[in-house]
Amino acid sequence: MIQTPDYMRLLPPTVLARFSQVRMSARGFVEGFKSGDHRSLYLGSSTEFAEHREYSPGDDPRGLDWRVYGKMDRYYIKQYVEETNLRATILLDASASMRFVGDSAMTVAGGRLSKFGYAQHLAAAIAYLLTRQGDAVGLVNFDSQVRDRLPAASKASHLRRLLQTMHQVRPGGESKLASVLHEIAQLIPRRGLVVVISDFFDDVADITAALHRLKHRKHELVLFHVLADEELHFPYSSATNFRDLERVADEVDVDPAAIRREYLRQFNVYLQQLEAGCGQVEADYLRLCTKDRYEDSLASYLSSRAKR
Repeated sequence: MIQTPDYMRLLPPTVLARFSQVRMSARGFVEGFKSGDHRSLYLGSSTEFAEHREYSPGDDPRGLDWRVYGKMDRYYIKQYVEETNLRATILLDASASMRFVGDSAMTVAGGRLSKFGYAQHLAAAIAYLLTRQGDAVGLVNFDSQVRDRLPAASKASHLRRLLQTMHQVRPGGESKLASVLHEIAQLIPRRGLVVVISDFFDDVADITAALHRLKHRKHELVLFHVLADEELHFPYSSATNFRDLERVADEVDVDPAAIRREYLRQFNVYLQQLEAGCGQVEADYLRLCTKDRYEDSLASYLSSRAKR
């Protein structure tokens, strides 16, 4: 009997079936390396008309627009938008804060998912649907620095490498998302889609500055903000010991009732600032709670994206 590799648990059969016919198209122009389904920066021979240009000796006369010639008595060539494949890079936050497991988190194979487990499954689903439609997908696992990086490719064997790399990583270390985003801006050679899956526990101003740099390099940005229900609503009622997962020595005993209002106020300010920063760079921003099924949230996002 052939045993299914452990990393394939990131793509359960229900998810494979659900996203087998779903598409995720680029909203703008992309730079790819083979024929595909997305609009390219370059002009070629697809069926979508782009513009005319004046005929030059050596041009293929089959491209002449005789209607324009009849009106202007000059030769013009039709140019079309070339279709290309998408190059996507998934950034997966593997910092220690992603280890947090909420009491109401969704369960997979009988166990509750940590924020990182939730992010893994979400990343796997996105990588699968992009690879299935012929696009090239890369992966970056990071905490305070890049831990693993797989350049974008579109083969089925590459998808298995992506899943294996996601499965093997263990969250740990401090998060320095902003500096990693700056580094990635230097490493990605062509404009494409950058998908960030993280709890975004870093300085919002620094994150926004890094997003501006990626936007300046013409990347399309999608941010999936993964949080536990406890982080969003602070439901604690009795005295609780809180420990910083990224700085193990930092812990404190707290009466939740005494700080709930101020915690929620500051946390909501942080969320509003992050969402506003995403708006500045026209990035898609989706807040996810680990108690909600990731496949439902992803399907809802893809549906709204297709309508736009």
